[in-house]
Amino acid sequence: MNLDNGCGASDARKSLSVEEARRIILETLSPLSGWERVATRAALGRILTEDVVAPCNVPAHDNSAMDGYAVRADDLSADSESTLQVVGTAFAGRGFSGIVGKGQAVRIMTGGVMPMGADTIVVQEVARLEGDRVSVPGGIRRGQNVRRAGEDLAEGAVAIARGKLVGPAELGLIASLGIPEVSVARRLRVAFFSTGDELASIGRPLAPGEVYDSNRYTLHGALTRLGCELLDMGVIPDRPEALEAAFRDAAAASDVVLTTGGVSVGEADFIRELMERLGEVSFWKIDIKPGRPMAFGRIGNTWMFGLPGNPVAVMVTYYQFVMDALLKIAGLDPLPQRPMVPVVCTTPIRKLSGRREYLRGQLFAEDGVWKVRSASAQGSGILRSMSEANCFIVLNESRGDVAPGDTVDVQLFDGLV
Repeated sequence: MNLDNGCGASDARKSLSVEEARRIILETLSPLSGWERVATRAALGRILTEDVVAPCNVPAHDNSAMDGYAVRADDLSADSESTLQVVGTAFAGRGFSGIVGKGQAVRIMTGGVMPMGADTIVVQEVARLEGDRVSVPGGIRRGQNVRRAGEDLAEGAVAIARGKLVGPAELGLIASLGIPEVSVARRLRVAFFSTGDELASIGRPLAPGEVYDSNRYTLHGALTRLGCELLDMGVIPDRPEALEAAFRDAAAASDVVLTTGGVSVGEADFIRELMERLGEVSFWKIDIKPGRPMAFGRIGNTWMFGLPGNPVAVMVTYYQFVMDALLKIAGLDPLPQRPMVPVVCTTPIRKLSGRREYLRGQLFAEDGVWKVRSASAQGSGILRSMSEANCFIVLNESRGDVAPGDTVDVQLFDGLV
């Protein structure tokens, strides 16, 4: 059985382009239901399910944007110096209680409420104070250096739209409105496991033919950073009955299941077949390197991503497909843009046309110009290349070999990995 996503049943077996695979995934998914109220401080890293509406003007009063003197513009000359009498001081949080009359000024600090009668701030750097008299130059504009009430946010305006991820700036903005708690989406529950009889857990010596399971640790880090609730189901042996039980348990306990290994056409690769038998599969091949075998589907109401087994392929497919899918399910709207930056490549790269390749690169500055070089080792099982890199070098399907000096697109890890 196959998901109804614009592809016919027979199309699930064809190899899709990166754009087609992303489109199918994102058009198929919808945000979770479920929310909770949390204290403002606890909202960091969470996704808002309601607009944050300003309950008051921000700032609440007309106030000074600079240290200086609050004056009446009518008392100032357009082209010559004016001298005024200083009659008091206005501090932030403790204003001047009187009224600024003709020929008068009030010393004011940044954030101080504008005194009654004043309409302009003269910054202290251009003023000259002698006793209780202050001289100011000509040419000061009416309303200069005054922050108006509601200039940042008017009462009743949407301060932060629903679907926004709360970062440090949003946290401060919510606090500036005096709002003690907000509504956020519940955390996404993600189950994950690795498959393969060759996988060994860390902390013990390897037997002949075994390798340590790194993929669960990679996914643990990526999913934790995304703020998900995690169910690590360990390593599942390559036995159909064990894999079926793991799938059923994972689907019953989570919103999304991620697996690594077992999605290609090898004799012991059962994941895709199990997904097709227990639920629905949309596709399982993508024109990408590394990461060509990647299955997407669902079992009941639980979304399934069958990732490749090679460690670098796991990371590439996670960051190019799975991460935005998880963000959409979690309710983030709009999804973040992943800009491509054209830079000069300093190393030769061999490439056959027909699929998109994601190579690990090192972006660096040379003589004030940004350039990129290929990481030393590009095998899909060489995880060290991801640790040494700071970007993906992205070579589109039509691209052939790259010579030193050619321009390539790079996708920065900053904000992605």
